[in-house]
Amino acid sequence: MLSDRLKPYINLKNLTFILSVVMFIWLIWYFYTGFGGPMELACYLVPIALLVQILFMYQEGYLYKRLPPMANHILVACYAAICVYAFYHFWMEYEQIAIWRQGSYTTQDFIAGLLIFLLVMELSRIAHSTLFWVNLVLVVYTMYGYLSPLDFFWHPGTSFYRIITSSTVELATGIYGLYGQLALTVIAAFLILSAAANGFRAQNAMVMVMRRLAGRSRQTIPQTAVLASASIGLVSGSGAANVAVTGSFTIPLMIRYGVPRAFAGAVEVSASMGGLMMPPLMAAAGFLMAEFLGVPYWDVVVRAFSLGFVYYVTLALAIYLVSVHALPADPIEVSVVEAYDKVKTAIFFLSIAFLIFLMGVLKYGELRAALFTGCFMYALLILAYFYFKYLRKDPEAEKESLLRNFRLTIETHANMTSYLLLLLATLGIMIGLFTVTGFINRMGAILLEIGAWSIIATILMAWIFGWLAGAGLPPTATYIVLAVIVVDPLRKLGIDPWVAHFFIFLIAVWGELSPPTSLTAAVAARIADASFMRTMFEAVRLCLPITLMSFAIFVRTHMVVTPGWLQVTDTLLVLISTCGVSTAMLGQLMRQKGADIVVRAALAIASLVVMFYPAGTVVLVFGAIVLLATVWG
Repeated sequence: MLSDRLKPYINLKNLTFILSVVMFIWLIWYFYTGFGGPMELACYLVPIALLVQILFMYQEGYLYKRLPPMANHILVACYAAICVYAFYHFWMEYEQIAIWRQGSYTTQDFIAGLLIFLLVMELSRIAHSTLFWVNLVLVVYTMYGYLSPLDFFWHPGTSFYRIITSSTVELATGIYGLYGQLALTVIAAFLILSAAANGFRAQNAMVMVMRRLAGRSRQTIPQTAVLASASIGLVSGSGAANVAVTGSFTIPLMIRYGVPRAFAGAVEVSASMGGLMMPPLMAAAGFLMAEFLGVPYWDVVVRAFSLGFVYYVTLALAIYLVSVHALPADPIEVSVVEAYDKVKTAIFFLSIAFLIFLMGVLKYGELRAALFTGCFMYALLILAYFYFKYLRKDPEAEKESLLRNFRLTIETHANMTSYLLLLLATLGIMIGLFTVTGFINRMGAILLEIGAWSIIATILMAWIFGWLAGAGLPPTATYIVLAVIVVDPLRKLGIDPWVAHFFIFLIAVWGELSPPTSLTAAVAARIADASFMRTMFEAVRLCLPITLMSFAIFVRTHMVVTPGWLQVTDTLLVLISTCGVSTAMLGQLMRQKGADIVVRAALAIASLVVMFYPAGTVVLVFGAIVLLATVWG
């Protein structure tokens, strides 16, 4: 019977895949046509994306470990029913809600909004517990702010009805607002590149190629992690994901050649951190930055590359300085890289160059540039697959299946998109409640008052606030919170918006490493079988000189404000200074210990002069001295 033949295919994984295909095709069509606009797209796809994320989470295990299996099945079915109901309601009533019923909603509108609000809150409790508790406190505070004994937190209070409508059916804020729309448009478009690379296992191929380039002696083995993470960081946009992909290979490799376990984990953590600031994904914060500033995304990319360049060059030097003291210079056997892996790596970098050409030269918009680049990458990967499997009879290609690669691509894209949608929808609730209570305006007023006394104090306070936020929030969440609260006061104090946004972006990246809750360090420490705290503080030591870059951009503003030769000049000055600080901290300049300490201290001071002294002859002279001392060291 037909039902008997179909029965083996009726399972959770295939249901997830079918919904993933529906969402993928819908998004591809939107990327090409832009039909309906981002708000209408969000109204239709938010329920589908949430359902996809629920199914992916359920594949990993029961959502409620303490409940029996049947209770888990029933609850998941209820969550799915909420998604279906919300989709149906917005499909039938979108025009009425978006245009005619703004401010005056029906009971059905409220029920649909309430159900999707409760669902997002519950899913955030499972996936992002810190954000859940923050939002729960904000809900109570929004309703009962008039009970606050402190004037700073007092407000007249808001009804529960207003909380639900502002977070859902008003569409301007909350779950269906700007952040959810960005997750399903620009961010989802660029995730096609990451999905295609993962579908054909190009990321693993890149790790093998980078090992071949860097792994020629024990002292250069740790550079494998730097090169691999910098490459994969172009499309991963996640420190923890970067560690999981590259660290599973690079950390055991380093340990095998005598690198201490904690240092091996720290190297991978530091290298993966850079992936958060590498275009085009930039931990999804780059897309938000472009939206906040009202500029094309390419304008953000061309500035962010300078930050990534300084980060990875300085990190490579810091790791090398530690390696030459800790490891012998014995040569090792050079690994052999299969031709298929070389071709996949070349296709990946060729695709990134194609994306830059489309956006930077032909001035394509973000959606079409990402879509065409994804098609370009996928077409080349398919051609390479057919060539190596059927013409070359390559054993590596024989292990692959085109259909499996296609399915993995679709599922990877759906999983990443739905995960980010849940995260950004949760943040949409948070920012919406901040807005309703007036907290953003009051916090901004305090920063302005501090700025009237000292702008340096305002910058330091913003950095501390970002550090504390980053200790509990993902980088994207930290960036959004800081962008809403901190940027406007800094702008009113005369700081260029580009500088303000990149400042908080670097704080958000640093938050991924913030002691004592670094998820990236936790993943690396687990792979290395090393102490979490020791791994984290080793990574902080390696990255500490680079964190000064967060403050350097206030002086070397051309680095993020003025693309061109002025940007190149300031970028080189910051690079020389960060490398000088790394050499002063980790290098050895003199054989005698006392003299070495004095010289390194002088080098550190000279490096800080290069970084923070206003432009002029003094900076150029000190820059030359620091450069010579760094090369000597």
